[in-house]
Amino acid sequence: MFLHNIPVLQWAKHFTPEEYQRLRHYGGAHGWGGVSAEGVSLGILNTPANRLMFDDWENSANGSKCIRCAVVGNGGILNGSRKGKEIDEHDYVFRVNGAALKGFENDVGSRTSFYTFSTNTMRNSMRRYARIGYRGPPISKTRYIFLPDHDRDYILMKAASTHTAIVKGPDMFFLFGLRSLTLSFFSSRFLHSRLLKTGTRRIYRPSTGAVMLLAAIHTCDQVDAYGFMTPDYRLYSDHYYDKQRHPVHFYANHDMRMEMRLWQELHNAGLINLFMRQ
Repeated sequence: MFLHNIPVLQWAKHFTPEEYQRLRHYGGAHGWGGVSAEGVSLGILNTPANRLMFDDWENSANGSKCIRCAVVGNGGILNGSRKGKEIDEHDYVFRVNGAALKGFENDVGSRTSFYTFSTNTMRNSMRRYARIGYRGPPISKTRYIFLPDHDRDYILMKAASTHTAIVKGPDMFFLFGLRSLTLSFFSSRFLHSRLLKTGTRRIYRPSTGAVMLLAAIHTCDQVDAYGFMTPDYRLYSDHYYDKQRHPVHFYANHDMRMEMRLWQELHNAGLINLFMRQ
């Protein structure tokens, strides 16, 4: 399950001319196709905060040697769960996409240590969930894990790290403590979907939540997963913050059922503790 020789995070040292030539043949989430060598902005990620997930752990006051992480998805299974206090008691809390917290603290907690996003998921979340008061990812004491998915993501990465404006296209706000995930590692090694053998292979990518959970598994000592799809998903609304019940949506670019089976396998193997209500 764990591959010691492949990094979870990509930063300055991972960009070389040889690596660019290798990855430029793979598009989208799997490589640097469509991105010029100058456009791959990993060179600006050169601080401890860019290359270490838990760069503050040694200064932690709790004295523990075990890093306990809560990884919180947005599934409707969390509605009414009252798991908020339990989630907040972890050393680190990972969240993703439309992580609306205000008014839902009893169920999902209020702390966010890491927020995982791509350009599209952040933009879509801000647009779709404005009606419930979501204005963007958490800001206070939050670090950001960037999931490059296409060439424009590297433009955002450079703007976020250098605090400069984006000249073309929709402006995005600036982020700090930025980390960049090695998405091709997760998608090819752990989330090899049957969709890769169909006509939708060009658009397939693992869900942002799946990549976030796998990143936590590879960096934390204990992982408790909340709000991820379980076999009884039909009993719950799509999201915990839905004001009206909405069935879970399945999209052509994700294989959510495959991911669900993986979470069950990891839970049964004792590698994660998956929150389930049945």
